[in-house]
Amino acid sequence: MTSNIHEIEKKALELSPRDRALLIRQLLESLEEGDEEENAEELWIDETKRRYDLYKQGKTSEKPANQVLENAKTKLK
Repeated sequence: MTSNIHEIEKKALELSPRDRALLIRQLLESLEEGDEEENAEELWIDETKRRYDLYKQGKTSEKPANQVLENAKTKLK
């Protein structure tokens, strides 16, 4: 550990238990932020593969994009 880390640790240990708990929560959340994005991307990749497999098996109802857009415009009026 660098001396800065030791200094931060020393100061953190001087905090009240409640403040240390809050600090721990914030630090853990900062580590997890990237995981959510990576996880979301992974989930979307899995979902697109699943949908493509259904399409290849003929288990979906395809419509031309212009028809879908026209239906959406009609419903929004």
